Amino acid sequence: MSDILCEVIRAAEKAAEIARACRSEEALFQLLVEKRKGNESSQNKFTMDFITLADVLIQEVIKHDIVKKFPGLEHNISGEESNHFTNELGDVITVKVCPTEEETAALLNQVLNGKMVAAEVLARVVHQDIPITDPVLDAVKLEVPQSTLGIWVDPIDATYQYIKGCGDSAPIHGIYSHGLQCVTILIGVYDLSTGVPVMGVINQPFALQDPKSSRWEGQYYWGISYMGTKIFSTQLTTSDDHDEDDSICHIHRHPDSGEIEYECHHFSVVTSTRETERIKTILSDMCGERLHFAAGAGYKSLCVVLGLVDIYSISGDYTFRWDSCAAHAILLSLGGGIVNWEECLKHMKNGETMLDLPHLVYNVDEAGADGLYKWSNKGGLIAFKSKEHLENFLSLLIEKLGL
Repeated sequence: MSDILCEVIRAAEKAAEIARACRSEEALFQLLVEKRKGNESSQNKFTMDFITLADVLIQEVIKHDIVKKFPGLEHNISGEESNHFTNELGDVITVKVCPTEEETAALLNQVLNGKMVAAEVLARVVHQDIPITDPVLDAVKLEVPQSTLGIWVDPIDATYQYIKGCGDSAPIHGIYSHGLQCVTILIGVYDLSTGVPVMGVINQPFALQDPKSSRWEGQYYWGISYMGTKIFSTQLTTSDDHDEDDSICHIHRHPDSGEIEYECHHFSVVTSTRETERIKTILSDMCGERLHFAAGAGYKSLCVVLGLVDIYSISGDYTFRWDSCAAHAILLSLGGGIVNWEECLKHMKNGETMLDLPHLVYNVDEAGADGLYKWSNKGGLIAFKSKEHLENFLSLLIEKLGL
């Protein structure tokens, strides 16, 4: 398994290099955008929802590199993007990685309407070798038949932030509400029969910017949760990441009335600005200034992975399998996970145990849904690293909702 994960990490790193290369030249980047068309449009996307050549190219590079190392996986890799790109002349071109750098450059030259210099720069990055040095990963000796694995890819999550390109946003409690820091590349691997995530990589291409050169540096995080073995990258920790004076909410029942009472200190949640006003009000009441809003499902999940917040919560059908699979695998390796928002409330209301809470699965689509929404996380999600945080969050939420 370590070989597969190593290849997934390498593919994500190459994807990050492509993302940075495309943003490093503004004139190039302006050429790499087309608006989402036809039946691929999505009402629940941003008003200005773009698909970029970088998005398409990155997904194809990830597929190409993984399949080159592990033939047979090509039918088990899925993602958000189609590999058909329409250039300014109206030509529909199938974007792919060709056998040689020169052939890839020639293909990209067609997409870019004769911008051969730009095409050559991209092709060079596409065909470069990316070394991966990770002693923890090298020590992983788990093996799993590759035929049992499926892969979800989100080549550029928070596409709007990527297009907008803001690099000077300031974090609050370490969390960026918007900007390039919210952009992530997500690759999640799951068991085809059970749908349970087994490994994941979140790559943050624009994690840090050098103040002198203005060049961006990236960071990636990975985790494995398989057959009782849980391993994660060295930057992560299984601790609650709270100081003693930052304790989470404590729930108890009044001994006489039996009513739920709670004492909450700095319980922290990140959510989307698209959350309903009612839920925003409830979360604000629960968290105060520790309620955060941030762009990108992948980045919001990363905030939980890094311990910047206790919970990532969204009640609507705004995320998809490719948004959550990578983070889900990492959180499982840390003792947490991602569960269905709506189903959790039903379970907790009915007095069922935490062991019964429904984790998301990734091998079946949503019955009755069409297009991309076959793979939406219907009913919302809650990402957590601590089961105690999750249980307390749900208890408070049920109390506030009056369920």
